[in-house]
Order: sequence, then C-alpha cells, then structure tokens
Amino acid sequence: MEVANSTFGITLEAASAAAQGAVTHARASGWQINVGVVDRGGNLMAFLRMPGAYLHSIDLAIDKAYTAASFGFPTKQWMNVVGADEGMKLGFSARPRLVVFGGGLPIRIDDDWVGGIGVSGASSDQDEECARAGLAAIGLKE
Repeated sequence: MEVANSTFGITLEAASAAAQGAVTHARASGWQINVGVVDRGGNLMAFLRMPGAYLHSIDLAIDKAYTAASFGFPTKQWMNVVGADEGMKLGFSARPRLVVFGGGLPIRIDDDWVGGIGVSGASSDQDEECARAGLAAIGLKE
C-alpha cells in the first residue's frame, strides 16, 4: 500500500488503514474511541467512531490529528514546548482546534510529515497508544 503521495500527503487507503488499526487496538483493550486522520494540510481523510465513544471526543480526535499535522510533533509535547511562558499558554489555549494533551501524533515518512492521527475517548495515554497502533498498521512509527 502506498502510504503517501507528494501532493496531499497520506493516501486515502493509508488513512483508512491507520484509523482501523487504532480502533482494532482500542477494541482489544476495551476502550471506546473516536479516531481521525488528516492529510498534511489538516483536511480530514478518515474518521471512525466506535459505538459508545463520547460524542464530544469526535471533535477532539479530529483536532488532535490537525494539531499534530500542523506542527509535526505529538500533541502531548505542547506544554513542554510552551514551558513557563504564560503568554504562550494563554495565547495558544485560545486558538481553535489546538489540542495540548495526548492522543495526537504526526504521520511521518523520513523527515517529512504527511498528516496526523488523533484519538479521543479513553485517557490521553490510552488515546496515544491507539494512535501509535494506527501508525503501526501502516508500517510507521512515532
């Protein structure tokens, strides 16, 4: 399976497989999640919602993917990036679609990021575990 192309980033087939990989891992773990996969421009390419997953987590999953694709690093690293800078904390927290807790990972091929995957519905560590399983389903690592 081709994972990415030079124009848009992640392919539809890879986005779908990554989403399914995250759901498969969540199901095996007894968690209900929502998972979104976006291309390098932050456009939604794939989305799955497990029965029983929190409704509010739909947007969180998509926004985690968007945040990871936008900046190229995991969403849980945001607070480390901001550090003690109160202005940045306040400014970034007011930005729509920016998520600063775990569950969003960039989708990287070599030195290029081609999209993002975001998971929401379990704890942030469990969400990130599912996102990693999504990457593994398409032969990639964090």
